This record gives sequence, C-alpha cells and structure tokens, in this order.
Amino acid sequence: MQTLTETERQQWQVDGYLHLRGVLSPEQVELYSKEIDRIRPLPGFEPSDLPRGHYGWLTHSADTATEGFMDRRELLKYGQSFVDLIDFQPVFERVLDIMGPYLALSMTQAIVRPSTSNFPGYTHTDGGEALRYIRVTESSRPIALKAMYLLSDVSGTDNGNLTVFPGSHMRPFPDDEARWPHPHAPGAAQLEGKAGDCYVFSHALWHGPAPNGSGVPRKTILYNYCQMFSRCYDYPVPPELDSQLSARQRRLLGDLGYDFRPGSYFYAPRDQVSVMTGDPQAGASVLADTRPDDLVRS
Repeated sequence: MQTLTETERQQWQVDGYLHLRGVLSPEQVELYSKEIDRIRPLPGFEPSDLPRGHYGWLTHSADTATEGFMDRRELLKYGQSFVDLIDFQPVFERVLDIMGPYLALSMTQAIVRPSTSNFPGYTHTDGGEALRYIRVTESSRPIALKAMYLLSDVSGTDNGNLTVFPGSHMRPFPDDEARWPHPHAPGAAQLEGKAGDCYVFSHALWHGPAPNGSGVPRKTILYNYCQMFSRCYDYPVPPELDSQLSARQRRLLGDLGYDFRPGSYFYAPRDQVSVMTGDPQAGASVLADTRPDDLVRS
C-alpha cells in the first residue's frame, strides 16, 4: 500500500492538508465532469435554504444551467463511477495511513461554483461548529477528513481556489462575526491545482472557496471520511448498491458483517483491519475479545 512520504506526513501534521497531483487521468476527469452535468437536473438532495456561507448569496441553489451553482449530495446512487471513488487509489491509501483502519465514508458531494461577481468567498470548518474547538496534536489521528477532487484547472487567485489557513486545525482561531476568516484574510492560502489533482484536508482546518472570477465554473467532487464511532451523513445506503460494492466498500458504508446491535460502531469488528488493508493477517489478534463469534457474518 502507498503510505505517506515523509514530506507528506510533515505537511499533514503541520499544515493540515495534502495536495496530491494527477490522481485522476484526463479520461477520468472528463468522465466525472460529464457525470456532474448528467445528474444536475435529476431529482436528488440539494440544499436550498441554508442561512450563510455557501448558500446565503443564492436565491435558490437548484440551478439547472450547466455552468450554474450546484451542490449535490449522496452521489453513490448515480452510478458505478461514483462507487469507485469510495476507496479510490492512491487517495484512499493516504486516507487510511492518516486515519487508521477504524474509519467510514461519511458523505459524498459534487459542487460546481460558477464564475460570478456575487459571491465573495467563504471559509469555515466542517463537521459542525463543535469540531473547531476540539484540539489535536501533530501525531493525533483526525476525527474526520475530506478528499476533494478537482475537475477544473485553478490558477492564480480569486478563481474559485480552495482557500486554507495552514495549521488552523491545531490552534484556537477567531470565529466571531467581527473577525470571521475569509479568503483575503492574513494567513489565507489560495491553492492552485490542475484538473485531476486531489486535496486531502482535516475537517477541523479552516477552509473554503475563494471568489471565482475566472470566467469558467469550478467543478469538484468531495468524499468525506470519519472515524467509525462518528455519525455519517449519507446513511442509509440504497440497497440496490450492494451487488456493486467490494467488501471494503461495504464496510466503509456501515456494513459491519452482522446485524446492528447497540454499540456496534463503538466496538470495531474483529476483521476491521484486514478488511481495510486487504491483508488477511492484519490485526488478527488486536480485537480478539470485542465481539462474540455469533455476531460475525461469514
């Protein structure tokens, strides 16, 4: 498995994000870009009444124009190509190295940010307001992180760039209205990237989109992961997906191998490490006493 390089590990620990270059081929970029255009007009979950930040500048977020705003959730039901991204390599290998094997897929999302003069940009933390007050150390596993795939080239500044405040996941950060961070605040870094690149970053990292004055929409796909004791956003998974999923994908979507009982996601299944890593011998004795034999499904 591809683990973090020492440079990547240091950047993650200090800055709270990674920039993985060229993980999607040009053909894959074209495929996912067309898929976003295809699913845009389909019925599905897209928020239309959130009060600030991403959506406060909109009169209505359901924009069917191919270059208009889009925020579509629960992507797995739209086809195998979105299922394939659940544990897509080499991104998932980095996620597994960072988070450890006791993790789950928490949310899938496609966002298109149009080129417009109406949106000033916005920064925030993910996972609800509480997560920004939970401090981690340089060696701590994160509670949650996000993999963001670029389907558009982003260069220069104020062109829809992902904006981050490096290191903000590890320190108190002003979040009162008078000092709310924004893409032009001191310490903000507007990241450049190519279509096919992927940013991996902690939910606790202050981040968000810069204004997009590029003249073209910025398309992205985002897959979120959390420690398995945390609440996932996208459950339940449609039953029709079951035949399309590998054992690891099913586990990442909450199938523990036995019928749910209280405490199921607090105590990991005995085979959790081997399912995540693909190594039948990995972690064989680590969780020997966590579950009765009759709960494990063959």
